[in-house]
Amino acid sequence: MLYNSSSSFFLLTGFPGFEAAHHWISMPFFIVNISVLLGNGTLLLLIKEYHNLHEPMYYFLAMLAATDLGLTLTTMPTVLGVLWLNRREIGNVACFSQAYLIHSLSFVESGVLLAMAYDRFIAIRNPLRYTSILTNTLVVKIGLGVLMRGFASVVPPILPLYFFPYCHSHVLSHAFCLHQDVIKLACADTTFNRLYPVVVVALIFVLDSLIILISYVLILKSVLSIASREERAKALNTCVSHICCVLVFYVTVIGLSLIHRFGKEVPHIVHLIMSYVYFLFPPLMNPIIYSVKTKQIQSAILHLFTIHRVEA
Repeated sequence: MLYNSSSSFFLLTGFPGFEAAHHWISMPFFIVNISVLLGNGTLLLLIKEYHNLHEPMYYFLAMLAATDLGLTLTTMPTVLGVLWLNRREIGNVACFSQAYLIHSLSFVESGVLLAMAYDRFIAIRNPLRYTSILTNTLVVKIGLGVLMRGFASVVPPILPLYFFPYCHSHVLSHAFCLHQDVIKLACADTTFNRLYPVVVVALIFVLDSLIILISYVLILKSVLSIASREERAKALNTCVSHICCVLVFYVTVIGLSLIHRFGKEVPHIVHLIMSYVYFLFPPLMNPIIYSVKTKQIQSAILHLFTIHRVEA
């Protein structure tokens, strides 16, 4: 089916060949979506309400939860729209805006994880100066820097999408819009749009992960210099939650990248599943990890439920 270049919409795709089962497929998506909203929303509520969580570590955790909420709220409406209502059409402006938010928030999440690594680095390397170094002002500046980097770096490749002509099929390969998906349908010179994302991904994802790795090498060096075994275990325990979140995020990033780069012969359904794992697994797991591994979060949750039980 052919579309002229002036068409003002794209067609989203659910799970090709499984259209009859879309309603069943939507159930786990809906459950995960609600879990992400409840988990990250609860983290934000706890950090806002409990003063013992008003520390740099938890401010960065709040940023991570807010980013995960934003990413889920950006992607899931169109996914559930396709699976529930077979609502496949999406306007050009809405599509490009969704792609912009998805890619920006992914870069923001990487930046927040880097900021959290810096927080742990200061907490263990300079524990006596922790509060004097990581002041509220510095936390705000770091947060704004992470946001500006994430949202500004995606503008150059997204802006041309509004001006490219699109011809032939307007069918996208996912139930949401991605820059790399849209650019394949453009009937124009897309050299810049193909090269720029590679450079940005290298500068952000690769560089962030490398700095996080170096910071943990230095952290481990500091921990091993502590004489007491109990103190070493206590210091490492403060890093476990962040390490788990870093692994969850970057393993899914690497997995998705490898599938797209080398999985030409892999069935399309595998590409789809990996993309959903990338967008849903970290936002689902991050609040679970911090709830299980962080005693302050556990205490706040228990206190919150105790209050509600008493009121009931």
